[in-house]
Amino acid sequence: MADTAFTNSSRLARRQLLAAVSLGAAGLPVLAQSSGAAPDDGLAAAVAATHRSAANRARDRWRHPLETLRFFGLNASQSVVEIAPGAGWYTEILAPLLRDRGRLVAAHYSQSDPSEYRRRSRAVFDAFLAARPALYDRVTTVTLPTGPRFVDPGMSTQVDAVLTFRNVHNWVTDGHLDDTLKAFASVLKPGGVLGVVDHRAPAGASLDWMIRSGYVSEALMEDRARAAGFRLDARSDINANPNDTRYHVNGVWSLPPSFRGGAVDREKFAAIGESDRFTHRYVRV
Repeated sequence: MADTAFTNSSRLARRQLLAAVSLGAAGLPVLAQSSGAAPDDGLAAAVAATHRSAANRARDRWRHPLETLRFFGLNASQSVVEIAPGAGWYTEILAPLLRDRGRLVAAHYSQSDPSEYRRRSRAVFDAFLAARPALYDRVTTVTLPTGPRFVDPGMSTQVDAVLTFRNVHNWVTDGHLDDTLKAFASVLKPGGVLGVVDHRAPAGASLDWMIRSGYVSEALMEDRARAAGFRLDARSDINANPNDTRYHVNGVWSLPPSFRGGAVDREKFAAIGESDRFTHRYVRV
């Protein structure tokens, strides 16, 4: 998503984030990596399913869906909220997995969002669900929160997991990261899991650099999650990419799949692959 200007209502959030960045630069404790693997979780079959598009499967090498979802401890009987699912890359795996014994809620942009881009994104997702009712007819779609609560009445039910993939940088830019994390905490059961994957900024990166580049520091993510009522349970390098220097003229959007620079250095960026990413598992305290 393109950088957006902060509104007056987001200035306080910006100051809080700046404080978190300063704390992160001083160093936060590193937690040992652990596994949430469950051998009979049904995930291997969901990831290998033939209904997945060839284009989506080709990106498994960068996104590692089996390893990522196992790290989050996901299984077929859980209630899960997928945040900002885009065109449905992870929904294609999660919806069939949870269809019979679990529940999937997709928190997407409002159909009446002021942004044409966001309305179009929601319409694409709605069409994706409608095209294959045998797979996606039990997905519940609600509005993505930008305040500290979900606005949909059905979200009063507490869930087992909230998952977000490559979205935190947008909330940092738009100034509602803290409120959005509080909304997640409001719907998770005590001990419920918040799974986060995002583009990893270098340690000590400034907030302004994060906003321009689309990368987010692990220290910032951990600090703001803690403030919202979460404890970092484990971190993983499942989605690390050591070939990504993170210093690109068009930020993270220089890399695939965006290729914002067009033909300029496209082969170089294709060789790097998708971004270096952190993977965090939080628990609601």
